Amino acid sequence: MKRNVLIIGAGGVAQVVAHKAAQHNDVLGDLHIASRTKAKCEAIIASVQEKAAMKVPGLFQAHAVDAMDSAAVAALIRQTGAQIVINVGSAFVNMTVLEACIQTGAAYMDTAIHEDPKKVCETPPWYGNYEWKRRAACAEAGVTAVLGVGFDPGVVNAWARVAEGLLDRIDSIDIVDINAGSHGRWFATNFDPEINFREFTGTVYSWQGGAWQANKMFEVGREWDLPVVGKQKAYLTGHDEVHSLSARYPQADVRFWMGFGDHYINVFTVLNNLGLLSEKPVKTAEGQEVVPLKLVKAVLPDPASLAPDYTGKTCIGDLVKGEKDGKPAELFLYNIADHKDAYQEVGAQGISYTAGVPPVAAAILIARGDWDLGKMANVEELDPAPFINLLNEIGLPSRIRDDQGDRALWL
Repeated sequence: MKRNVLIIGAGGVAQVVAHKAAQHNDVLGDLHIASRTKAKCEAIIASVQEKAAMKVPGLFQAHAVDAMDSAAVAALIRQTGAQIVINVGSAFVNMTVLEACIQTGAAYMDTAIHEDPKKVCETPPWYGNYEWKRRAACAEAGVTAVLGVGFDPGVVNAWARVAEGLLDRIDSIDIVDINAGSHGRWFATNFDPEINFREFTGTVYSWQGGAWQANKMFEVGREWDLPVVGKQKAYLTGHDEVHSLSARYPQADVRFWMGFGDHYINVFTVLNNLGLLSEKPVKTAEGQEVVPLKLVKAVLPDPASLAPDYTGKTCIGDLVKGEKDGKPAELFLYNIADHKDAYQEVGAQGISYTAGVPPVAAAILIARGDWDLGKMANVEELDPAPFINLLNEIGLPSRIRDDQGDRALWL
């Protein structure tokens, strides 16, 4: 049984992870949180203490670490005695943190594919460019590494695995992510602006007809009629989970759709057309080198600051079509989250909440042994039952809508 958790990162998702881990420290043991700025970690711990979130008396310490330095992360893992590392830092640090876990034997998890700061939209499948190259090393070291265990990727992958057991054949998986909430700001992104914009400035890859298909951002859109949030426009978007689900379900079309309002699209288009979303450095007339995307990130609101004023709900789901007993069948597996409820519980907005609760559930499953597999896996490769059921209990309930109606999903 593994115990003691090290959280890497100190943003909005880390805030959620810290609170939820504290609520389950009877299982997870000592808690530690680390980022480049120790003060941010201390502020998160203070918020945990203010809400008296610790289930039992225990240790929760803040640390400073450069997560781009594998040796430094490995040293911190050894210093803290952490046996489980929850990486919710920037996607730029995945490989260095993973390497530190391989060196120390600690279990690893993240919520997104690794990214190279100098590259955007690499040749798919992106996992094959980075994390999957360390599969053999994880297996040889007996290290558990659960990739993409946020919500999307993460829970949506588990739903696909659930659908696999309910249908005789899967023909398509459409993942739909709608944020029907409002933060009250003129313009802001719900998570790290740099990562957010990088998702949308390159090629939109989907898996259709047994091959990778390429589109431009906002080229393909459709209206969805969804539970609670109603009719919403969403656009075909490149996303992490498409790159692993297409490997498990090569016979199916796998697409990701994200909701955007006209205002977001207009601002994004202007910034992009001006070159302000480029990751490539430029020089000013004074000879200063500036990365436009980092400049835009610097002037936009910190996503964590949006939480107090956020209202409304999110709807994220999988529409899975296929065949059952020789007849066409479809399932919609989904979750509804509320921004205000998230803020009241953990001091974060709903987008951070949906991303932060699943890795804590995964950590609990690793601690209990359910998911401590001693090798690398994406979520759809794992038994979804303990994961979905635990999420139902700790704040992210799943529902399913099919020909039998709309009901809670328990496995």
